[in-house]
Amino acid sequence: MTKGLIGKKIGMTQIFDEAGKVVPVTVVEAGPCVVTQLKTADNDGYSAVQLGFGDISPKHVNKPMTGHFKKNDLPFKRTLKEFRLDNAEMKVGDILKADVFAAGDIVDVSGTSKGKGFQGAIKRHNQHRLKETHGSGPVARQAGSMGACSSPSRIFKGKGMAGHMGAEKVTVQNLVIVKIDTENNLIAIKGAVPGPKGGVVCITDAVKKA
Repeated sequence: MTKGLIGKKIGMTQIFDEAGKVVPVTVVEAGPCVVTQLKTADNDGYSAVQLGFGDISPKHVNKPMTGHFKKNDLPFKRTLKEFRLDNAEMKVGDILKADVFAAGDIVDVSGTSKGKGFQGAIKRHNQHRLKETHGSGPVARQAGSMGACSSPSRIFKGKGMAGHMGAEKVTVQNLVIVKIDTENNLIAIKGAVPGPKGGVVCITDAVKKA
């Protein structure tokens, strides 16, 4: 991995390419991100760069994180993320902006998906409903049989059942950067990315470039 940024999802819109075709894009405010810590193989066992994004009032930061920021006289940041970047040329306090990427780059975007609360098996696992005639009863949207009763007398792990849906880390791979506004640190990414408007996302180089 050579490039990475923390950003905030602004929302979706559409732009026109050179051929006049409509391209649906998600606009992400990517940066500015501050290098808050450099991890090396000698000190930490691996090489990584810790980036901070989003300003926050010092009164909302606990004592350990306050010391972390004051150690290198850094501004207080709301979100900290680690990236396995090449830190040979980076220094603590460096600022990374949207221009680390370029139009045409293929990236992976990860974020926390929208929470859906407690949902049934039909919405959560795309299961079929039962028939609503001939005595099926008021259970048309229930999951149905859980398995044999006498053997194995239990439900196997992985059975699709009702439960909490969403609010989990999701990564969408191989998205194309369509346009970059370096002045406002905005990146237009083709397609949809996880999370609601205002959600924090991480943009990195694609690990499985098509």
